[in-house]
Amino acid sequence: MAKTLINSISFTVLLVVLVMASTGIHKSDAGTLNCFNKGAPQCPLAANRAFLGECGPAPFTEGHCECCKCCLEIYGSPEVCWAVVEGSDNHCHCYKKV
Repeated sequence: MAKTLINSISFTVLLVVLVMASTGIHKSDAGTLNCFNKGAPQCPLAANRAFLGECGPAPFTEGHCECCKCCLEIYGSPEVCWAVVEGSDNHCHCYKKV
């Protein structure tokens, strides 16, 4: 009976590990840049942020998250609190907290 229980537990653990590996549950975001866009807690109100600079080519066609990553790469994580593609010419604008 003990051998059957151990086999059952081993099979269950193996199954869980395979499901995690195949679905990407185990992946961590620790090595990636966090993206702060609309609704971000860093500076969601326009009154709490100031224009820091532009990033990337114009028009910026990659979207808000890629704009945010661009700003974080250029200005750094503590400085950037908001990044969004804005304007009729689609510029990537980076903002800092005031």
